[in-house]
Amino acid sequence: MSQVSLTPETEPLTAHLAPRTVVIAVALVSFASLLLELALTRLFSVVLFYHFAFFAISVALLGLGSGGVFAHVRRQWLNRFDLGSFGTVVCILNAVSIPGVLWVVLHTPVSLAVTGANFGKLTVIYLVAAVPFFFTGLLFSVLFARSSGAISVLYGADLAGGASACLLVVPLLNNIGAPDVLLFSAVLMAVAGSFWAGSRSVGHIARAVAVVALLFLVWAHHGRKMDVIYAKGVLRDSRWIEFSKWNAISRIEVNNLNGARYVVIDADATTAIMNVDPDKWDPDQSNVQSGAQSDAQSGAQRDAQSGAQGEAHPTPINTGLPAVSSFNWKKSLMSAAPSVANVLRPKGSFAIIGPGGGVDVLRAVANGSPSVTGIEINPIIVNDIMRGAYADYSYHLYDRPQVHIHIQDGRSYVRSSSEKYDVVQMTLVDTWASTAAGAFALSENNLYTLEAFREYFDHLKPDGMIAITRWEFHQPREALRVVSQAIEALHQQGIANPANNFVLVADGNLDEDGRPVLVLAKKSAFTEAEYAAIAGHVKANANLVWLNPPAQYAGIQPLPPAADAFRRLIASNNPTAFARDYAYNVAPVTDSAPFFFFTLKTGYVLKNIAEGTGKGMDWRINLGVVVLGMLLIISIIAVLAFLILPLLLHGRELGSRRARLPALLFFIAVGFGYILVEISLIQRFVLFLGHPTYALTVVVFLMLLSSGAGSVIARRWITTTGALLGVLVLIAAKITVNLILLPWILSLAVGFPFVVKLIISAAFLVPLGFLMGMPFPTGLKLVETVEWAWALNAAASVLGSVMAMVIAIHFGLTVTLACAAVAYLLALAFARTWRRSSLA
Repeated sequence: MSQVSLTPETEPLTAHLAPRTVVIAVALVSFASLLLELALTRLFSVVLFYHFAFFAISVALLGLGSGGVFAHVRRQWLNRFDLGSFGTVVCILNAVSIPGVLWVVLHTPVSLAVTGANFGKLTVIYLVAAVPFFFTGLLFSVLFARSSGAISVLYGADLAGGASACLLVVPLLNNIGAPDVLLFSAVLMAVAGSFWAGSRSVGHIARAVAVVALLFLVWAHHGRKMDVIYAKGVLRDSRWIEFSKWNAISRIEVNNLNGARYVVIDADATTAIMNVDPDKWDPDQSNVQSGAQSDAQSGAQRDAQSGAQGEAHPTPINTGLPAVSSFNWKKSLMSAAPSVANVLRPKGSFAIIGPGGGVDVLRAVANGSPSVTGIEINPIIVNDIMRGAYADYSYHLYDRPQVHIHIQDGRSYVRSSSEKYDVVQMTLVDTWASTAAGAFALSENNLYTLEAFREYFDHLKPDGMIAITRWEFHQPREALRVVSQAIEALHQQGIANPANNFVLVADGNLDEDGRPVLVLAKKSAFTEAEYAAIAGHVKANANLVWLNPPAQYAGIQPLPPAADAFRRLIASNNPTAFARDYAYNVAPVTDSAPFFFFTLKTGYVLKNIAEGTGKGMDWRINLGVVVLGMLLIISIIAVLAFLILPLLLHGRELGSRRARLPALLFFIAVGFGYILVEISLIQRFVLFLGHPTYALTVVVFLMLLSSGAGSVIARRWITTTGALLGVLVLIAAKITVNLILLPWILSLAVGFPFVVKLIISAAFLVPLGFLMGMPFPTGLKLVETVEWAWALNAAASVLGSVMAMVIAIHFGLTVTLACAAVAYLLALAFARTWRRSSLA
């Protein structure tokens, strides 16, 4: 293979702009664009559903790629414009389009039903939201095509600007909220336009647009003029809302419904705030102040009883709930399924993951627990609500001396804690809300993996228990999977047959979908005294159903048909084998594939869609599978329509397709590889760093920054195609090393101080990101059609972002990362076919 010189060209960036000014302008445009993308992940999570937060990545990549296609197709026309004025105009158009995107997203109701109408609305949002990214892709494609000698520096500035956005997105979301972050990105884009300006008059126009955009942002921020209107297809009623605040984790409301207060997370999940003084807990008479007990006869009451810590409820809250003048909250709370843990360990020490509005905390305190540790991931719920605006309403529950609240990811806290507990409790914990990390990275999924269950058992006292409540259905799957997880974890604890280590209690007869089921699991068998206490409690509360009573209590109540699935699973003592023959996927999940809630098998998904039977709460939980399918279809159509077809129709001047095919396949492989690495590592580092927001900030920031440095260094290091091949080999080797060592190292270091974790993260991510920043800008030097290469790289990233999650859900994160290594090896194979005749 011939060795080709890649020494920089000497052509100027533009006739009017200094190189340093162009670098600043590129960094600002990249900063604003990535800030827009990250804010869209938060906004989509609230307005649509958390599955759609992942949507923003595909939208951004499509827009960037289509801008490159337009730059290629209209190259001769665009060459008439000076780059400075062109950059200013494009930035102004970009800034003006962003408020329009926000308006469309806020005013387009998309429900969870899989219908043609919703598919059409989703497509509209997809295409409209891609417009600002189209302008960014257009500008960068034209710039790179005209400045091939400085591509490495410009690409480095692009990545550095994006990395800076990762640092600022969290404080911005915490202080002004997702809609206003979108508007702030418009301000920045207009400011970037002033740097491009080739003349003073054009610069004045850009600065004027920036001032107008800033004033619009101030107006919108004051009084939340541009906030959520539709959420999950339903018009929000602002009359309910007493409090609302955004942060990088979620949007939090407090709704006042006939005097009862509910924390509402991302306009969907709810948790009740209890207006009860635990010091006056009276078993015989009401102790609730007037107005705080309005939902006693509603579906929402079941959430309050059970805990509903952040989990959406099967019966939506509405303003038509019946009011009750007096209600005994002790009887109500102690008749819910999670109360069985308090019956068995009334004065035990509790670790409550996801306490939310404090239902489980109240139950533990009122029953005499001397120590209640609550681990809540969202600081707004703890500081602004429970210790702030609603501290008096909740009788300062979170400030009581026996209550210790920690703002942290529950799994990470337990892993790093040296405490032992009588009960580790999770009641319906899953916010159903994406974090700023987007990319389908759900921190709560890590709470339900096999490794998590092992850690919970390790943090129990000798006679302690885990108490996990999940929603259940006519045909069990969620609580059933909890049992699967616990059986496997107990096997790894050395317990060969844990048949007597479980107690399962349903809050209802499982004659309707969406009933809470409590799973109690111990490392030792339940005793006769504990069985007697449970039997007495069940007899005293007619709504409770003991799903697996021992023989001596088998006749205390008739068992529902759904109990048979639990019985067969426990009797099998082999969760994996049981799951193979069961209608739903209830096999244990691990940290490598932490998708606990996706229980639908692919065949059942297709059957439900074909038969129109995909309805109800369970379908919503498993909607992620369908969303991925819809995104894949939309992405393929969009890539074909906006990226591939225009290139094919306007590619006659490029010579034979055979000559350019390897180069184009190179950019596709690199695009696939980069996005697969990024998405899989975000999920991997969520657990290690203790928070999905940290995973975003650390992983994406370090990768973009180091990739930017690699791009700049590549200008001097990679002067031959042989050097490029060597870099591709190193990337594949580094991914393989991470594949082997990363899970082991992260597991060992999870309890280290956060600063040490940052150092470990950098040790893994910086070398990999540095190397991964080299192939793309180097490849751009090797092709004549920079715009086409840019577009196809984006197209591969669009499809790769969806495929990354498809692979992860079906095969796990390890396989996803392995596929990234394969993609870079394919890039190596394509690069080896290049010849001097195909180079610019």
